[in-house]
Formats: sequence, structure tokens, C-alpha cells
Amino acid sequence: MTIENTILNNLVHDENYCRKVIPFIKEEYFTSNGCKIVFSEISEYVMQYDALPTQTVLSIQVDKRDDLNESSFKEVQSVINSIANEESDFQWMVDTTEKWCQERAIYLSLMESIKIADGKDSKKDKGAIPHILSEALAISFDSHVGHDYIDDALSRYDYYHKTEEKIPFDLDFFNKITKGGLPSKTLNIALAGTGVGKSLFMCHMAASCLLQGKNVLYITMEMAEERIAERIDANLLNVNIKDLSTLPKVMFENKVTNLSKKTQGKLIIKEYPTASAHVGHFKSLINDLALKRSIRPDIIFVDYLNICASQRYKGSIVNSYTYVKAIAEELRGLACECNVPIISATQTTRSGYGSTDVDLTDTSESFGLPATADLMFALISTEELEGMNQIMVKQLKNRYNDLNVNKRFCLGIDRAKMKLYDVEQSAQKDLVNSGQDHGSQEEQIDLVKRFTTNKTFASLKYD
Repeated sequence: MTIENTILNNLVHDENYCRKVIPFIKEEYFTSNGCKIVFSEISEYVMQYDALPTQTVLSIQVDKRDDLNESSFKEVQSVINSIANEESDFQWMVDTTEKWCQERAIYLSLMESIKIADGKDSKKDKGAIPHILSEALAISFDSHVGHDYIDDALSRYDYYHKTEEKIPFDLDFFNKITKGGLPSKTLNIALAGTGVGKSLFMCHMAASCLLQGKNVLYITMEMAEERIAERIDANLLNVNIKDLSTLPKVMFENKVTNLSKKTQGKLIIKEYPTASAHVGHFKSLINDLALKRSIRPDIIFVDYLNICASQRYKGSIVNSYTYVKAIAEELRGLACECNVPIISATQTTRSGYGSTDVDLTDTSESFGLPATADLMFALISTEELEGMNQIMVKQLKNRYNDLNVNKRFCLGIDRAKMKLYDVEQSAQKDLVNSGQDHGSQEEQIDLVKRFTTNKTFASLKYD
């Protein structure tokens, strides 16, 4: 009796085994067409009736099918007749089935990858190969069935007192609202209009993370690699961006050398054409960095979300809500898989360009984006704030802390050197929602209006 027949035999006669393994077995794992059909009948019966089918039931179900020729029917009946009530060791069967599933999944994924590599699959490109292989390699019969509230109380206590690893900001208020920085497996989104400072924020953060000794991966689909590097140069080398082109070579080299002594981290900037790259390409890049450069990113920047492609809906015509939400979900999945925080950005809607008191409803193309993000904040610029070299940050969603504490705050901005910096607390005394009492409700409304006066599209500044 083959392993495939043995598996079918135990699926019919051992309920514990069936419930344990059937979620992990796929019809295509079977090499025999007869075994494929019998397994599909077993699976459908278990799903519909929550019970195991008998040989008689399987025979009747197969007899009802009109998609089998005489040869196929005889083959299926032969498989059913071979099913015998023979007991096998439960754990041995589970382990053997797991190994069989893994081997079959890897074999099938290799065959699919070869097909893609040869250009015989029009629906998938080579960027999907790492994802296909990683899914096959990840197959495991997970024994964990959930958290037992009583029995696992001590492990839960340890979790409460465990210090979570985070990547801190070099900006005090961002550390306050995130309770010390960005944890891994999270998606964090900056929302702003064109030219307000989305890319500036991400470049500043990338520079800050590099100085912390972190490995940083910056993926750009809006600007060239050199333009992003230019902004980060202005930030890290403390040079006006307009003066970089006239900076003597010796001075530039000295500044970069001094910088390299301050950090052990690496900053990789990778450019993709607009709307051409998806999570599959990013995974492939991450694998290449690990294999060729021995670099694994500690944080990933994607500039920016709306001009990514979706791996899930490639070539499909879907509405923008579904498409952008899919991209956000895929990016968050990447963050979980790579165990890193991801920072990205999105545009405001057309109405959001005209009003500087930005809200979640001003998210361009998809309200599903804020539903997926862990942290989402708006970057707001007014003529008054610009005159003070400041930019306002408004929290829109926060899974790390109370959204209403420090809901609005200001940062200093140096556009010439592509830097953000803290401003003194006194400079923010007029802002609302710091978590303190700032006077009457009428006074607070007036203060909000002061910093959220409407401006026209024409008055918006471009980077």
C-alpha cells in the first residue's frame, strides 16, 4: 500500500487524524488521479457533514459523478475498495503525512517556478518565484491551537513584562505617541498632500535609523535612487541640498568617511519603475541582499504605497478601494514575514488638498488603507506654520497609544537640509490635544482654527 492510500485509509477511519491533517492536504499533492478524486470526496463530505464518510458513502458519491469516463471510474472504485480499517500509530501517521505534504509542495512549487522562469505562465512573473518557494518551505502542522487563558497565565504575565524591541525616533513627540518607537510587524503610514513633506519625513527617518546602527532598506518608486540619496546626504552631511553639487570632492569624501565611523548599519536604496513592483519583488530583493551582501533590513521604507503594484490582483481590473487595500495588506504581511516595521506614505484626496485639517476620510483612493495601518498620521502645512519653519502632525490612527493624547503637535522642518527637529514645548502651547487642559472649549476651537485655516490648491508648496 502506498503512502497516498495509507493517508486516505486513515482519513476515513481515524477521526483525530483526519481533523489534524486534512486542513493541510491539497488535492494536487496526490499523484494518482483516483486518489485525487477520492480525497476531494472525503474533504467535501467532512466539510459538509462534520463526520467521516464510509466506503459505501464514497462509492455512492462517486457513482453520482458524470465527469468520469469508464477508465477513471474503475480507478476510483479500486482506490475506494482498497481502503481498509487498519490502525496506524497516530503520531507516526501525522509526522509521515507532514513530511509527505512538505515534499509534494516543494516539488510542485519547483515545477511551477520552472514554468514561470521559462515564460510559460502568462499570469505570473519571476518576482513571484521566491514567494512560491517560501510558501512551500513554510508548510508545517502547527501543534499550537490557541492560548489557554488559565494554563498559560504565567507565560502571559511574562509577556506583559517583556520589553518589546522597537526602533525609536529621534523626535520626542513621535516617541511619546508610539511609547518609545516602532515595533516590528507593523505598517506605519504618513498622509499628506503633494509637496508637504512625505518623502522628507521618510528620508529623515531613514537617516535617523542608519545613525542608530540599523540596516535600512529604502524602496522608491517615485524618485530616482540618486535623488533619494541626495536628500539623505543633505540630512546626514548637514549640507544644504542645493550646495551638494558644488561641494568639493575631498570634503564630500571626508564627510562620508566620518559618517561611516558613526554607524555599523547599512542603507540600501532601490528604485523600481512606478507601479511595476509588488511585494513579490521586495521579497526577492530582501533575499538577494541576504545572499549577496549578508544584509537583512531592520526597517523598510516604501515611497510610496499608492504607486506600488499588487501581487494579488496582477492583471485584474478591480476598483481602487480593493486594489489599494490589497497593497496595504500585502505590505503589512511583508512586515510580519520579515519581522520589521514598514513605513510608507499616501496622498490625500482632492478635497484634502484644499483643507489642511486632514482626517481619515481624506485618504486617497481607499478607506481600507487606514483600516490596515497600525499608525497613521497626517503631515499638515499652513502659511503660518511654514513661516515659523514648522509642520503640524495630526494623529489619525494609533494602535500603540491613546489617540487623543498629543493628537496634534508641531515639528521643526529644514527643507534645505531635509531635516525634522523638535521644537520647544513652549512653541506648542497653543496646540490642542496634548492631553492637558488648555482652557475653554471655545478657546480650543479657536486655536485649532488658527492652525487649520483653509488654503487653496495653488498655495500648496512642492518639494
